[in-house]
Amino acid sequence: MGDLHVVGGITKLNNKNYNTWATCMESYLQGQDLWDVVGGNDVAQPREDNSDALRKWKIKAGKAMFALKTTIEEEMLEHIRKAKTPKEAWDTFATLFSKRNDTRLQLLENELLSVAQRDMTIAQYFHKVKSICREISDLDPTAAIVESRIKRIIIHGLRPEYRGFVAAVQGWPTQPSLVEFENLLADQEAMAKQMGGVSLKGEEEALYSNKSKGNFKQHFGDKEKLQNLIEYKGNRVVVTANNSRLPITHI
Repeated sequence: MGDLHVVGGITKLNNKNYNTWATCMESYLQGQDLWDVVGGNDVAQPREDNSDALRKWKIKAGKAMFALKTTIEEEMLEHIRKAKTPKEAWDTFATLFSKRNDTRLQLLENELLSVAQRDMTIAQYFHKVKSICREISDLDPTAAIVESRIKRIIIHGLRPEYRGFVAAVQGWPTQPSLVEFENLLADQEAMAKQMGGVSLKGEEEALYSNKSKGNFKQHFGDKEKLQNLIEYKGNRVVVTANNSRLPITHI
Protein backbone atom coordinates (compact mmCIF):
# COMPACT_ATOMS: atom_id res chain seq x y z
CA MET A 1 0.00 0.00 0.00
CA GLY A 2 1.35 3.42 -0.95
CA ASP A 3 2.33 6.11 1.50
CA LEU A 4 -0.71 8.37 1.93
CA HIS A 5 1.62 11.24 2.85
CA VAL A 6 3.39 11.15 -0.52
CA VAL A 7 1.76 12.14 -3.83
CA GLY A 8 3.65 11.84 -7.10
CA GLY A 9 6.92 11.56 -5.19
CA ILE A 10 6.19 14.76 -3.22
CA THR A 11 5.73 14.55 0.54
CA LYS A 12 2.51 16.34 1.47
CA LEU A 13 2.80 19.77 3.04
CA ASN A 14 2.58 19.75 6.83
CA ASN A 15 3.61 22.09 9.62
CA LYS A 16 7.31 21.23 9.33
CA ASN A 17 8.29 20.79 5.67
CA TYR A 18 7.19 23.93 3.82
CA ASN A 19 10.56 24.75 2.24
CA THR A 20 11.06 21.23 0.90
CA TRP A 21 7.46 21.04 -0.29
CA ALA A 22 7.60 24.44 -2.01
CA THR A 23 10.83 23.56 -3.82
CA CYS A 24 9.47 20.22 -5.05
CA MET A 25 6.09 21.68 -6.01
CA GLU A 26 7.63 24.50 -8.02
CA SER A 27 9.71 22.00 -9.99
CA TYR A 28 6.68 19.76 -10.51
CA LEU A 29 4.45 22.62 -11.70
CA GLN A 30 7.15 23.83 -14.08
CA GLY A 31 7.46 20.34 -15.50
CA GLN A 32 3.70 20.21 -16.06
CA ASP A 33 3.70 23.66 -17.71
CA LEU A 34 1.53 25.02 -14.89
CA TRP A 35 3.92 27.33 -13.02
CA ASP A 36 3.03 30.37 -15.14
CA VAL A 37 -0.46 30.50 -13.54
CA VAL A 38 0.99 30.07 -10.02
CA GLY A 39 4.10 32.22 -9.88
CA GLY A 40 4.89 33.12 -13.47
CA ASN A 41 3.65 35.69 -15.98
CA ASP A 42 0.09 34.41 -16.33
CA VAL A 43 -1.22 34.53 -12.77
CA ALA A 44 -4.11 36.92 -13.50
CA GLN A 45 -7.32 35.67 -15.07
CA PRO A 46 -7.82 37.01 -18.65
CA ARG A 47 -10.67 39.37 -19.40
CA GLU A 48 -14.10 37.92 -20.09
CA ASP A 49 -14.15 39.20 -23.69
CA ASN A 50 -11.23 36.95 -24.59
CA SER A 51 -13.15 33.71 -24.27
CA ASP A 52 -10.55 31.38 -25.80
CA ALA A 53 -7.72 32.69 -23.61
CA LEU A 54 -10.01 32.60 -20.57
CA ARG A 55 -10.98 28.98 -21.23
CA LYS A 56 -7.35 27.88 -21.58
CA TRP A 57 -6.35 29.79 -18.46
CA LYS A 58 -9.13 28.22 -16.39
CA ILE A 59 -8.05 24.74 -17.48
CA LYS A 60 -4.45 25.37 -16.44
CA ALA A 61 -5.49 27.12 -13.23
CA GLY A 62 -7.79 24.22 -12.34
CA LYS A 63 -4.99 21.70 -12.88
CA ALA A 64 -2.58 23.78 -10.80
CA MET A 65 -5.10 24.20 -7.98
CA PHE A 66 -5.80 20.46 -8.00
CA ALA A 67 -2.06 19.75 -7.76
CA LEU A 68 -1.74 22.12 -4.80
CA LYS A 69 -4.74 20.75 -2.93
CA THR A 70 -3.78 17.11 -3.36
CA THR A 71 -0.20 17.59 -2.11
CA ILE A 72 -1.06 19.07 1.29
CA GLU A 73 -2.24 17.45 4.50
CA GLU A 74 -5.92 17.81 5.30
CA GLU A 75 -5.38 20.35 8.08
CA MET A 76 -3.54 22.59 5.58
CA LEU A 77 -6.47 22.59 3.17
CA GLU A 78 -8.51 24.92 5.35
CA HIS A 79 -6.02 27.74 4.75
CA ILE A 80 -6.67 27.81 0.98
CA ARG A 81 -10.26 26.61 0.80
CA LYS A 82 -11.48 30.05 -0.29
CA ALA A 83 -8.58 30.88 -2.60
CA LYS A 84 -9.83 31.80 -6.07
CA THR A 85 -6.56 31.40 -7.98
CA PRO A 86 -3.49 29.17 -7.69
CA LYS A 87 -1.35 32.25 -6.97
CA GLU A 88 -3.60 33.22 -4.06
CA ALA A 89 -3.26 29.72 -2.62
CA TRP A 90 0.51 29.70 -3.11
CA ASP A 91 0.96 33.14 -1.55
CA THR A 92 -1.24 32.14 1.41
CA PHE A 93 1.16 29.36 2.34
CA ALA A 94 4.21 31.58 1.73
CA THR A 95 2.84 34.19 4.15
CA LEU A 96 1.70 31.64 6.71
CA PHE A 97 5.03 29.86 6.94
CA SER A 98 7.05 33.07 6.75
CA LYS A 99 5.60 34.06 10.13
CA ARG A 100 6.29 30.63 11.56
CA ASN A 101 9.82 30.74 10.17
CA ASP A 102 10.67 33.79 12.28
CA THR A 103 9.97 31.82 15.45
CA ARG A 104 11.86 28.77 14.17
CA LEU A 105 14.83 30.92 13.15
CA GLN A 106 15.09 32.37 16.64
CA LEU A 107 15.07 28.88 18.16
CA LEU A 108 17.77 27.70 15.76
CA GLU A 109 19.95 30.76 16.41
CA ASN A 110 19.68 30.14 20.16
CA GLU A 111 20.57 26.47 19.67
CA LEU A 112 23.59 27.42 17.58
CA LEU A 113 24.89 29.71 20.32
CA SER A 114 24.88 26.89 22.87
CA VAL A 115 25.78 23.87 20.72
CA ALA A 116 28.66 21.76 22.05
CA GLN A 117 30.15 18.36 21.30
CA ARG A 118 29.70 16.86 24.77
CA ASP A 119 29.34 13.08 24.30
CA MET A 120 28.88 13.17 20.52
CA THR A 121 31.43 11.73 18.13
CA ILE A 122 33.19 14.10 15.73
CA ALA A 123 30.94 12.93 12.87
CA GLN A 124 27.77 13.41 14.94
CA TYR A 125 28.87 16.83 16.16
CA PHE A 126 29.76 18.11 12.69
CA HIS A 127 26.46 16.77 11.33
CA LYS A 128 24.46 18.51 14.06
CA VAL A 129 26.11 21.90 13.54
CA LYS A 130 25.90 21.69 9.75
CA SER A 131 22.23 20.64 9.93
CA ILE A 132 21.33 23.63 12.09
CA CYS A 133 23.23 25.99 9.78
CA ARG A 134 21.61 24.45 6.71
CA GLU A 135 18.12 24.88 8.15
CA ILE A 136 18.83 28.52 9.02
CA SER A 137 20.02 29.12 5.45
CA ASP A 138 16.90 27.42 4.06
CA LEU A 139 14.56 29.48 6.21
CA ASP A 140 16.34 32.75 5.47
CA PRO A 141 18.72 32.77 2.46
CA THR A 142 19.93 36.24 3.48
CA ALA A 143 21.22 34.72 6.73
CA ALA A 144 23.17 31.92 5.06
CA ILE A 145 26.10 30.84 7.24
CA VAL A 146 29.43 30.64 5.43
CA GLU A 147 31.90 27.78 5.90
CA SER A 148 34.40 29.85 7.89
CA ARG A 149 31.77 30.72 10.49
CA ILE A 150 30.59 27.10 10.67
CA LYS A 151 34.16 26.08 11.43
CA ARG A 152 34.44 28.71 14.20
CA ILE A 153 31.19 27.49 15.75
CA ILE A 154 32.41 23.90 15.67
CA ILE A 155 35.78 24.78 17.21
CA HIS A 156 34.10 26.73 20.00
CA GLY A 157 32.07 23.69 21.07
CA LEU A 158 34.73 20.99 20.74
CA ARG A 159 35.74 19.03 23.82
CA PRO A 160 38.85 20.42 25.62
CA GLU A 161 41.14 17.57 24.54
CA TYR A 162 41.04 18.82 20.94
CA ARG A 163 42.15 22.38 21.69
CA GLY A 164 45.88 21.81 21.29
CA PHE A 165 45.39 19.95 18.03
CA VAL A 166 43.12 22.69 16.67
CA ALA A 167 45.63 25.37 17.69
CA ALA A 168 48.35 23.53 15.76
CA VAL A 169 46.16 23.27 12.66
CA GLN A 170 45.27 26.96 12.89
CA GLY A 171 48.99 27.71 12.63
CA TRP A 172 49.19 26.18 9.17
CA PRO A 173 49.65 28.73 6.34
CA THR A 174 47.01 26.93 4.27
CA GLN A 175 43.88 26.15 6.23
CA PRO A 176 41.96 22.91 5.56
CA SER A 177 38.42 23.08 4.22
CA LEU A 178 35.52 22.17 6.51
CA VAL A 179 35.44 18.62 5.12
CA GLU A 180 39.21 18.24 5.52
CA PHE A 181 39.02 19.66 9.04
CA GLU A 182 36.36 17.11 9.97
CA ASN A 183 38.51 14.30 8.56
CA LEU A 184 41.55 15.48 10.53
CA LEU A 185 39.58 15.56 13.78
CA ALA A 186 38.01 12.18 13.03
CA ASP A 187 41.54 10.81 12.55
CA GLN A 188 42.51 12.09 16.00
CA GLU A 189 39.39 10.55 17.49
CA ALA A 190 40.12 7.17 15.88
CA MET A 191 43.77 7.27 16.91
CA ALA A 192 42.89 8.01 20.54
CA LYS A 193 40.66 4.93 20.59
CA GLN A 194 43.28 2.80 18.84
CA MET A 195 46.01 3.77 21.29
CA GLY A 196 43.82 2.56 24.14
CA GLY A 197 43.81 5.26 26.78
CA VAL A 198 46.61 7.54 25.58
CA SER A 199 44.91 10.92 25.73
CA LEU A 200 44.96 13.47 22.97
CA LYS A 201 46.11 15.98 25.53
CA GLY A 202 49.29 14.00 26.11
CA GLU A 203 49.99 13.86 22.39
CA GLU A 204 49.44 17.58 22.02
CA GLU A 205 51.83 18.35 24.86
CA ALA A 206 54.46 16.20 23.17
CA LEU A 207 53.98 18.02 19.89
CA TYR A 208 54.62 21.35 21.57
CA SER A 209 57.25 20.47 24.17
CA ASN A 210 59.51 17.86 22.56
CA LYS A 211 61.54 19.88 20.11
CA SER A 212 63.97 17.24 18.96
CA LYS A 213 63.21 14.25 16.79
CA GLY A 214 64.72 12.00 19.44
CA ASN A 215 62.39 13.22 22.16
CA PHE A 216 59.42 13.07 19.81
CA LYS A 217 60.13 9.42 18.97
CA GLN A 218 60.78 8.65 22.62
CA HIS A 219 57.34 9.93 23.60
CA PHE A 220 55.53 7.69 21.13
CA GLY A 221 58.08 4.90 21.38
CA ASP A 222 56.29 2.31 19.26
CA LYS A 223 57.69 2.38 15.72
CA GLU A 224 54.45 0.89 14.39
CA LYS A 225 52.47 3.91 15.51
CA LEU A 226 54.57 6.48 13.70
CA GLN A 227 55.18 5.78 10.04
CA ASN A 228 56.81 8.86 8.54
CA LEU A 229 56.84 12.60 8.16
CA ILE A 230 55.05 14.05 5.15
CA GLU A 231 53.98 17.39 3.78
CA TYR A 232 50.23 18.02 3.90
CA LYS A 233 49.16 21.21 2.14
CA GLY A 234 52.56 22.71 2.84
CA ASN A 235 52.59 21.68 6.49
CA ARG A 236 54.69 18.99 8.17
CA VAL A 237 52.60 16.21 9.68
CA VAL A 238 53.21 12.78 11.15
CA VAL A 239 51.35 9.90 9.51
CA THR A 240 50.39 7.17 11.96
CA ALA A 241 49.72 3.49 11.30
CA ASN A 242 46.05 4.15 10.62
CA ASN A 243 46.87 7.05 8.27
CA SER A 244 45.96 9.72 10.83
CA ARG A 245 47.78 13.03 10.38
CA LEU A 246 49.21 14.90 13.37
CA PRO A 247 50.24 18.53 12.83
CA ILE A 248 53.79 19.31 13.92
CA THR A 249 54.96 22.76 14.94
CA HIS A 250 58.25 22.13 16.75
CA ILE A 251 60.23 19.21 15.34
